[in-house]
Amino acid sequence: MLRRILVPVRGDGMGEALFAHAAKLAHLHSGHIVVAHGRMEPANLSPYGRTMTGFARQTMMDQAKQLADEEEQALRADLHRQAEALGLVETDAPDWTRATVSFVEEAGRMADVIKHNGRLADLVVVGKPNRDQNLGVNSLKSALFETGRPVLMCPKDHGPDDNLGKRVAVAWNGSLEAARTVGMTLPIVEAAEHVTVLSGGKEQVHGATSEELVAYYALRGIKAEIHRFSAQKPHEALLSKTTDMGASLLIMGAYGQGHGREALFGGNTQAVVDTAEIPVLLGH
Repeated sequence: MLRRILVPVRGDGMGEALFAHAAKLAHLHSGHIVVAHGRMEPANLSPYGRTMTGFARQTMMDQAKQLADEEEQALRADLHRQAEALGLVETDAPDWTRATVSFVEEAGRMADVIKHNGRLADLVVVGKPNRDQNLGVNSLKSALFETGRPVLMCPKDHGPDDNLGKRVAVAWNGSLEAARTVGMTLPIVEAAEHVTVLSGGKEQVHGATSEELVAYYALRGIKAEIHRFSAQKPHEALLSKTTDMGASLLIMGAYGQGHGREALFGGNTQAVVDTAEIPVLLGH
């Protein structure tokens, strides 16, 4: 079961879709959502390389703090509204019989807030990044490479499908990243009603086969079926096959060639991150 789901928010209005995805899973698992807001420290807003008088610096710090306080109050009011609309009970002491939520405010960069709160979360929920505008890239990287936890990347422009978490597709090629992701996502797969293993092309030498993955799932009472495919663009096939089978969530290992290399030269994970219009659960 998913017990602790982290949703980092910025106050930029894009957190509503993420919150809705997290709520859908929280209701399915009677889990607890922690909404974490990264509050920019006034000291970090000081113009770099400019000399300021003590009075001017203090004035700027006071104004920055006031703006941060106003942003926090507005964000909390909005999150309270969303929590009520999503049927979440606000509490700091979840009883695991219903979906609940709490809010935390931390000073610092969003990447650090994610790292701190994500390492003891069962799942971290972030938005699909926009590399062209450099939005959300660091959040995804921090969640994926700094927490050691599975990361649910969600589209920001629409809410979750009604079947989120009930019908899932698992991308499998026998790689280390895929194996780690399978282990980290067992609570999600165990709660699913229908599980499909997607296998495209050759599986890794000395890596476990798709049949062995199905047997591994069977040990835990999970019934999975295999769907094989062949495609010149595996990322397109993974996404389309997931949708064609009625699954609303794709689970896959991420960045087997490294984030920097894939971001620069391209790779299957980066292509999925750039083009996915469905929730994708990534593990590294």
